[in-house]
Amino acid sequence: MPENTLIKDIMVTDVASVTLPGSRDEVLAMLKEKQVSGVPVLKDNKLVGIVSRSNLLSNPEEEQLALLMTRDPQVVSPDENIKVAARILLDAGFRRLPVVDDGRLVGMITVADIVRSMASLNIDEPISNYLERRGTGPVWSDTPLHVVARHMELANVKAVPVIDSALDLVGIISDRDIISASVIEDTLEVSDLSAGSDDDEWTWESMRDTLSIYYNVSKIKVPEIPVSEVMVKDIIEASNNMSVSECALKMKRNNVDQVPVLNANGVFIGLLRDRYLLKALLEN
Repeated sequence: MPENTLIKDIMVTDVASVTLPGSRDEVLAMLKEKQVSGVPVLKDNKLVGIVSRSNLLSNPEEEQLALLMTRDPQVVSPDENIKVAARILLDAGFRRLPVVDDGRLVGMITVADIVRSMASLNIDEPISNYLERRGTGPVWSDTPLHVVARHMELANVKAVPVIDSALDLVGIISDRDIISASVIEDTLEVSDLSAGSDDDEWTWESMRDTLSIYYNVSKIKVPEIPVSEVMVKDIIEASNNMSVSECALKMKRNNVDQVPVLNANGVFIGLLRDRYLLKALLEN
């Protein structure tokens, strides 16, 4: 039963983290290597923030970790019930929560961790009860990746389905895939500082001394390639009458955070994100 499952029973204890002062490049490399959506930030062995894929994609030119991270994140105790974590994650829209004991980071619990634990809870309601059909629709497979990244940022979603010209579902693109494809781009910019002004009555024909300052700009670059080159093509699907626990088990076995849902005729009707299933846990 959910009442008997504590956060310490399912949390991840081997947590990748970064420390202040730190850099964006270090975080980007870690997110790619570990295939995680975010990492805690420590200073003097104390938790001071979290930096996520969304932080990087929303601030592509920022290099300082202290300015990128989300400060003073919500935390939970390892002795709390998983429903406490589920409620926070659902209400706040987070994907992860640091687990802190006596001020010390001891683990991390994510939406995926909780959903995986739901596979053994025998929740029989059909997933169609928790499928949100409103929100972001699919994108075309030839849409440039940087356009899709901006589309997802504005819609505040982590993944979208991809369709081809025949309107068939052909893939899923997530922020994980976008980060994995991104690179650091360095450019040389120039700024002209004038010693005069066009409005200065003593300036003849707008002639004035000009000082040019050159400086480097480093930013995360999402490549301008079709989304079809990056998307996940091996799609794990679910039927709309599948039970919550069956779907949780499928997500667990295939290590996915979302599944396209098909109706009885095999027609795509929506993308079920793992966080939607947290509602079923809180109702049981």
